[in-house]
Amino acid sequence: MPDTRLAPPGATSLRAGDTQVLRLRQDHPASRDRQDIPCLDMFSIIVQLRDFARHELWRGGRLVFSGGHARMALSVTHLGEGWACRHLSSFDNVRVQIPRASLDALSEELECPAVSGFACARGTVDPVAYGLASALLPALDVPDRGNRLFVDQVTLALTIHVAQTYGGMAVLAPPGGRRTGGLSQWQEARAKEFLAANLGGDVAIAKVAAECGLSRSHFIKAFRETTGQTPYRWLLDHRVARARELLRGPQSIAEIALACGFADQSHLTRVFAAATGMPPAAWRRRQG
Repeated sequence: MPDTRLAPPGATSLRAGDTQVLRLRQDHPASRDRQDIPCLDMFSIIVQLRDFARHELWRGGRLVFSGGHARMALSVTHLGEGWACRHLSSFDNVRVQIPRASLDALSEELECPAVSGFACARGTVDPVAYGLASALLPALDVPDRGNRLFVDQVTLALTIHVAQTYGGMAVLAPPGGRRTGGLSQWQEARAKEFLAANLGGDVAIAKVAAECGLSRSHFIKAFRETTGQTPYRWLLDHRVARARELLRGPQSIAEIALACGFADQSHLTRVFAAATGMPPAAWRRRQG
């Protein structure tokens, strides 16, 4: 379980397995007092969503930084080093807290040496990490409606990106440069059947991968190679296709939204319109 001490008052948070994802923002810091950060054997990835004018950091009781970070700046720290901070201006960031054991398990999953630490210069601007962190914002804004499949997928992609770019995680290529290939016929059928049975997406990517006898990262890669889509994208398209089928019948749009795994009618309308170019009611009238 993620450590709840890492979720300060006012933070919104999500879980992706043993990894905790938080959004912490303050327009006016509630306190300018120095705050101790729990000393834990985990790594913290922080991505700034807007310019952060000024803060101070201590490590082991010694002031090691006083200044600001630009929007898209990335920092990676090990929380076992006795950190403390003092916020001196408004800020807005996404934080991903990864236990070392989870990072070691990912290295084993990818068949590469364990990451011992990260070499990420303070203030490094990383547009890829920023894009992935930003993709999690809708789920963080309404945590109880966050799509678990999507959150798992994006969090895994962010973790792998940071580990490869700053942690020296080198995923070995197959012998002779050959491609690992996609899913077998039975794996593709089982994955789609399992996803379709969980239309709301409230299922861990690890569970879908296990149904196919694969690790998370290998499953996502093989699924995309086979279908041309990520598991979440395929599921979203399947939900829209199912909604189109039901719209030919007598059910209300609100009932169809729930039957297809959407949070409510407005959620279905937004996704349906983006996929088809028109809202469900207009699409239904055209079928008339």
